[in-house]
Amino acid sequence: MTALRDITRRVTIVTAALIVGLTASYAPSQAAEDQARTTITDQPGAPGSMLHQFEDLTGRPVGDLDTVLAVDTGGRNLTVDQLDALVAGREVDGVTVLGAMSGGRDILDTTMADLADGVYDGRGDTPTSSLLFASSTPDGREWCLTMCMASGKSFWECVLSRRGDQTLTLDLGGGTTLGGMKAAFEKANNAAAEGPYAVETLTGDGEPSAEEMETLLDGGEVDSLRRVATVEGPDPEWALGDVAEKSGVPYLKTRIHIFTLGLPILGKIVVVCVSHNDGKTWKCAAKPWGGF
Repeated sequence: MTALRDITRRVTIVTAALIVGLTASYAPSQAAEDQARTTITDQPGAPGSMLHQFEDLTGRPVGDLDTVLAVDTGGRNLTVDQLDALVAGREVDGVTVLGAMSGGRDILDTTMADLADGVYDGRGDTPTSSLLFASSTPDGREWCLTMCMASGKSFWECVLSRRGDQTLTLDLGGGTTLGGMKAAFEKANNAAAEGPYAVETLTGDGEPSAEEMETLLDGGEVDSLRRVATVEGPDPEWALGDVAEKSGVPYLKTRIHIFTLGLPILGKIVVVCVSHNDGKTWKCAAKPWGGF
């Protein structure tokens, strides 16, 4: 399950609250329950200082930096739908994605202008783009998105928005294909995904509890469950009720499938499906990935 921990840490959620903050005029730095804003001076270490400022303002950790996305919006604010489209890897008229950079200590120690062209190379001119910083707390149950916009040559105005512990659950029939399952989550999230890349099959003496489901969604291990099969590139035409048999483990009373799906720009997410009524119905859950 270690690989799943790495997968789930790459997920990024765009929130409507962020757009509200960006379209409003900037006020002095202040803390709020799910949103905060600040202005920083660009100099070496500015990205790291910005995240530390938000921790001080909110009194809560912003977590580890996962991804930085540089976007040229032509000076325009983006709507919720436009940000959702960018995160899902789709094109937005008049908006150019300059680059996506993996988070790390070097990124935190550089300048905002260095990142603004979408390439971390130690150089940077007067920025014309916006930066999206995606971070996640150590337990994986809270995700933060910070959008920074250049204000002149030396100052950046930044808004932090948080996505708390939320789970999207869908009830599906056993005849639902893997492609149909993915389409249902895409519709619920209003964002396209790729895959499924892989499916793991787990079993145990009974259905996982709500707490155990959260552990699975966060990429953790559950002692009462054991992994009995892993299939890379499962056929999208497989029905949920047939996955165990097609994975070589047909005689299971309790079936839990963990599917890996991909977001084109910012990473991957898992969907956990648990069988009910001997596989006639399935309860599938995932962390939202397309806004809320």
